[in-house]
Amino acid sequence: MSYLMDFDKELYWYIEDEAKRQENEIELIASENYVSEGVLEAAWSILTNKYSEWYPWKRYYAWQVNIDKIETLAIERAKEVFWAEYVNVQPLSGSPANLAVYLAVLSPWDTVLWMSLDQWWHLSHGHPLNFSWLLYNIIWYTLDKETEIIDMDEVEKLAIENKPKMIIAWFSAYSRNLDWKRFREIADKVWAVLMADISHIAWLIAWWALENPVPYCDIVTTTTHKTLRWPRWAIIMSKEEFWPKIARAVFPGVQWWPHENLIAAKAIAFKEALLPEFKIYSRQVIDNARLLAKELQDHWFRIISWWTDNHLMLVDVFWSFGVTWKEAEIALENVWISCNKNMIPYDDRKPLDPSGIRLGTPAITTRWMKENEIKIIAKIIFEAVKNKDDENILKWLKSEIQWLCEKFPIYNK
Repeated sequence: MSYLMDFDKELYWYIEDEAKRQENEIELIASENYVSEGVLEAAWSILTNKYSEWYPWKRYYAWQVNIDKIETLAIERAKEVFWAEYVNVQPLSGSPANLAVYLAVLSPWDTVLWMSLDQWWHLSHGHPLNFSWLLYNIIWYTLDKETEIIDMDEVEKLAIENKPKMIIAWFSAYSRNLDWKRFREIADKVWAVLMADISHIAWLIAWWALENPVPYCDIVTTTTHKTLRWPRWAIIMSKEEFWPKIARAVFPGVQWWPHENLIAAKAIAFKEALLPEFKIYSRQVIDNARLLAKELQDHWFRIISWWTDNHLMLVDVFWSFGVTWKEAEIALENVWISCNKNMIPYDDRKPLDPSGIRLGTPAITTRWMKENEIKIIAKIIFEAVKNKDDENILKWLKSEIQWLCEKFPIYNK
């Protein structure tokens, strides 16, 4: 960043400070990860200079031959990763991707069956301040109070009673597998379109560490950042019959210019996902998550649904230690561990002051931390929360985190 260093030192140092923070912190926010140097190179490339309205080989602007080749490459690689019939790589992020799908297959006031707002929802899936709530009739399915697992019998009952136009299988903090086959059977019973938003587990699906929903679902959306180690973007996958309406909904329905520098970054990320090393990585993320859940339970933390099948877990810190999410988050920040607040199922506390924190293992696994490091991190989490007001203990715990980070750098210098 020599130009920035000379021309805009203020901005340069802000970026440098963030780079140092990432290198020296344990990242346990389940939706964050580190992209490869190849993704960084493509995202910063001269492709940002080019307009490329419409789709490959049908552009309105001239001199698109290189752009068309790059976008086609991204599409073909994404198809190979997910076994998809059709892929649109142009959506700017997850919410526009979801909006495009809704516009493609729904009419205003159509009924949609979604997961309950207070049980691992997303803003684009029925929040009262979001377009999805304003445009559609939302019906919610929930979790079983005892098992804290999706009640598929309730999903079927609600579908039969309400005849939704679309059923959406999605979550942002659910730690268990979804029964894609059962969702498909329910959708078929009521002639509903079945959509999955796999933004939080797409990288596990890429190498079948978790079952792939693409063969079961009519439409699948996913962001390409979060756990995927890919650029901040999104894609839409669908059966061939849906692609004309989805294409029109993305452009010109929802957005205009695709960002070809980030589509190129996706192309290289999809190639990385096809490597055998990515399968090893995906498996290690799950192993790390399961070990972290076990270790935290051994330290008297309550893990929602008592287990994890994927990369994340929801921890009820209020039940475990009588501390709020904010107290736990601040204690962990003081020792340089990142997490985020999250409601737990049937939470008695308010959404902005919930009982839980969400933890995930993608980022620390990218640094190739494994069993020994997971045990150390679990112990530090316990000690930090238990001794949240003891500055001396927190200072010592921070030094342990710094030692771990130095042993496992993000980018080899």
